[in-house]
Amino acid sequence: MPAPLTITVTAARRFVRRAVLLDAPVLEVAAALDYLGYVQIDPVNVCGRMHDLILRNRVTGYREGALHAWLHTPERQGFEHYLRGGHGVLAAFPLEAWPFLTGGMQRRSRLRHAYSGRLTPREAALAEHILGEIGARGPLTSDDIEHKGRARSAWGQQGRLVKHVLEKLFAHGRVLITARRNFRRVYDLPERVLPRVVLDQPPCAEPEVEVWTLLQRLKQRRLVGLNRRELSLVADQIQPVAVDGLPTLYCLRQDAALFEAVMAGAPPASSPVLLAPLDPLIYDRRLTRDLWGFDYTWEAYTPAAKRKRGHYALPVLAGTEIVGHVDPRADRERRRLQVVSRRVRRGHKVAAAIKELAGFLGLRA
Repeated sequence: MPAPLTITVTAARRFVRRAVLLDAPVLEVAAALDYLGYVQIDPVNVCGRMHDLILRNRVTGYREGALHAWLHTPERQGFEHYLRGGHGVLAAFPLEAWPFLTGGMQRRSRLRHAYSGRLTPREAALAEHILGEIGARGPLTSDDIEHKGRARSAWGQQGRLVKHVLEKLFAHGRVLITARRNFRRVYDLPERVLPRVVLDQPPCAEPEVEVWTLLQRLKQRRLVGLNRRELSLVADQIQPVAVDGLPTLYCLRQDAALFEAVMAGAPPASSPVLLAPLDPLIYDRRLTRDLWGFDYTWEAYTPAAKRKRGHYALPVLAGTEIVGHVDPRADRERRRLQVVSRRVRRGHKVAAAIKELAGFLGLRA
């Protein structure tokens, strides 16, 4: 492993901005997905969905819904599935990720887990019926399949057994998402979703998958902390970085030259940027606190009485500082973007950033 690069906090912040594509957007969704490894998908739509808010700052001319429009074209350059170890976190992946995820799909089908584990005898019987319906009728949502059985969802609510079993079949890789209808999942058989050359790849061996998973984290966030075991797995592909007053951090070795480039170039623009709540720049809460001096938690699932910033507060990045937050809400009926609350450091104006987000959503600020 090479000797650590010793840099200032400001240099590290400038590096991260550039390395996660905030200063150098790419031209296509495919390029962003290939560069970042994956993009997290979330259905919550308060002021745009998570994946759209992430990509609008990284893909030139990106439009709301463009990720799924690209994923579900006949060319099938990507697919939706769960992050390894992500506890039900859905993401968009390029096709190259498939053999690194299929082993996890197979393991889920054998585990005792109520929501993504092996099928009970009752569920297995219904699964055969569901697969037969999809095979004969083509792509279907859970509402397209008649069955009166009930089941408890992962959120503890009563729901339809058909939906529950379909979600298990998806977790096991026996059906895949082929389209979205008003963001509802439309499922089909894998051989009608992905190319045969992709499906026929054998699952990667577990040691290879572990290395790949770590490299996805590095690709996604670009500057991360690693423990001793993780270091041993990717030592030949990383560069240590010593930042003033912080534990040693690591970047991909291929990114090391970017430190010199960002410090030799002009400082990043100081105009405010509204970040997605799970933006790669702030995803690691500890690193966000230590490197950026910003202690942030996404509060969409936090009880209202315990929220500090708001239901869907978007951090505000200005230059090399995170200077506050804006909590917007889209009123689709009135075609307006309302600001529920904001708290921004004096001297920073966010009206233009709010107006830009409203335009992205087809709303008035």
